[in-house]
Amino acid sequence: MWFDPACPWAWLTSRWLMEVEKVRDVDLTWSVMSLSVLNEKADLSQEYRDLMEQAWGPVRVIIAASQSHGAKVVKPLYDAMGTRIHLGRMKDYEQVVAESVEEVGLPASLGSAARQKKYDAALRRSHRRGISLVGTDVGTPVISVGEVAFFGPVVTPAPRGEAAGRLWDGTLLVARTPGFYEIKRTRTQSPVFD
Repeated sequence: MWFDPACPWAWLTSRWLMEVEKVRDVDLTWSVMSLSVLNEKADLSQEYRDLMEQAWGPVRVIIAASQSHGAKVVKPLYDAMGTRIHLGRMKDYEQVVAESVEEVGLPASLGSAARQKKYDAALRRSHRRGISLVGTDVGTPVISVGEVAFFGPVVTPAPRGEAAGRLWDGTLLVARTPGFYEIKRTRTQSPVFD
């Protein structure tokens, strides 16, 4: 799964996938993509542009942590950041990064990666890898299973138990259907983080 810690929909999808792991034989890997990269050339409101500027920090820190401590730290760091951003509703991403790095037991110095563009090339490679599987008409999250990849699902609240498994089964069924591209309806509910 490709995620951006700032995306509430990716957060919900990740919580769903954690439920899927309990009821289906799946082995998850976690990779970053970036809403900031995705929206670089988009015409955005100033409020969203400000959020995208701040959103560089967490993904840079995850890239830096992965480079220096291995892929095993990606998911715990994402969990720590997402818990603060989405459940704790923290808006100060510097504080999110500092507390998350500490929670995961990583050196506090990793927090400085949030402002260091030297991690952007690796971030862009990870982002490009995810987007290359699904095309440019999508955002985060991206999921890849074998030869098939897709955006989403966008779901709230995250299904649990066997309901999570059934959604997984159905998602794979439609995603693996040749020529199938999209199911969509207007979102009428904001993310529910229960």
